[in-house]
Amino acid sequence: MTAAVVLVHGFASSFDREWVQPGWVALLEDMGRSVIGIDLLGHGQAAKPHDPSAYDAVEDDVVATLPADGPVDAIGFSMGARVLLTLASRTPERFGRIVVGGVGGRLLDGQDDGQGQAIADGVDGKESDDPLAQAFGRFARTPGNDPEALAAFIRRRHVQLTADDLGRITAPVLVVAGDRDPLAGDPAALAAVLPKGEAKLLRKVDHLATASDFGFIDAALSFLG
Repeated sequence: MTAAVVLVHGFASSFDREWVQPGWVALLEDMGRSVIGIDLLGHGQAAKPHDPSAYDAVEDDVVATLPADGPVDAIGFSMGARVLLTLASRTPERFGRIVVGGVGGRLLDGQDDGQGQAIADGVDGKESDDPLAQAFGRFARTPGNDPEALAAFIRRRHVQLTADDLGRITAPVLVVAGDRDPLAGDPAALAAVLPKGEAKLLRKVDHLATASDFGFIDAALSFLG
């Protein structure tokens, strides 16, 4: 039986915006795959609390959606990629093949912490010289989003992933990032610490364009297929 595919969106997005609208779900279903769509707490159709501590168990919420009868394949973008890697390091037997986009070497050893604070400030509407923080600030204020909930989400207690954690992941993992994505960094640097990691660098692609980039979609579907 073909494994289901879990789709986990990035920060300030949703299952519909990240995966349905760009065509991911339709393409996966054309391949004969069933799809498990998730709206992370604070996003999409999920509840939107304003207390950062309410988001401490985001990973546990995702685990609750996974089927209990066997491993699943998974695709995650940005924050969703980080959630999937965290789960795969804790329970590697739950996953078959994993694709993560919008992440790279900066995920290791907390190198993205400063950028995360800048993004949180952008979501709060504070002035920033960081173009990515400005972009996320605008994104957080698009219809359907709750900026206060999103600010709480990004200020939650983060789970730190180390190279040792990532080394426990037994599933094959494809790491995809754009060469104009300072938030992710080099995908090869992240793939190198994964026991079965592969990397793909997208040319002329920035962070927010990655999830809908045809290069990402083609590479992910080929890897899962």
